[in-house]
Amino acid sequence: MNRQRTRDRGSADVLGLALLTPAAIGLAVVIVFLGRSVDGRATVQSAAEAAAQAAAQERSPAAAVAAAQEVGAAMLVDTSSCSSPLVSVDTSAFGPGGRVTVSVSCTVSSSGLELVDPPASEPATATAFATIDPFRATEEVP
Repeated sequence: MNRQRTRDRGSADVLGLALLTPAAIGLAVVIVFLGRSVDGRATVQSAAEAAAQAAAQERSPAAAVAAAQEVGAAMLVDTSSCSSPLVSVDTSAFGPGGRVTVSVSCTVSSSGLELVDPPASEPATATAFATIDPFRATEEVP
């Protein structure tokens, strides 16, 4: 009879599992943190571009600022990827053929990631420019 002998490897498997589990959990948490950071930066860039386009469609600097802030705030409602959003609009070159500059910044939230104690991250910031149609009528700025 050819009976193969099998060894009991139960204790080695348990030891390997005990050593690898914390590392796997830590790696998963780091991946979630990095994903949240990338998502926050992409959201900020997208909000800045949309706000600049909305501002460029308006006919007065005041309406451009209001439109940009409304669109920027509407796009930054997810507090897990972007908390404390700030939208600033520069209309100093507002007029036909001019441009509108919108800067958006917010802080990427680290809630739920206390296990790895992530470092305090700098606010994610993005700036976008939109050119105003040179043939568009605008209100005169006093």
